[in-house]
Amino acid sequence: MNVPKPSAQTLRVSQGVMEGLVLKRVQPRYPTQAMQLRIQGAVQLQATISKKGDIENLKVVSGDAVLAHAAQEAVKQWKYKPYYLNGDPVSIETQIQVNFKLPN
Repeated sequence: MNVPKPSAQTLRVSQGVMEGLVLKRVQPRYPTQAMQLRIQGAVQLQATISKKGDIENLKVVSGDAVLAHAAQEAVKQWKYKPYYLNGDPVSIETQIQVNFKLPN
């Protein structure tokens, strides 16, 4: 039986692997409201990274809403090296975690 190969292939790749492919990382600005309310913690995002290494389809999986907005604004600007499969660049689906820790 001959199974057709999907043309628009998106691979799932772990956060650890994608961490090594980050070319440009923009740090989020700590929201003033979150500082005043002493909110800190991790924001988990789901992202598709295009064949060119751009962030697409960024969604919040978990985390405080105020922190999540700041995390999204920063991660939208991240740039990755293209991920290659069999010599061709492919779109990637991955998770990105952004940690917010209050300054002491």
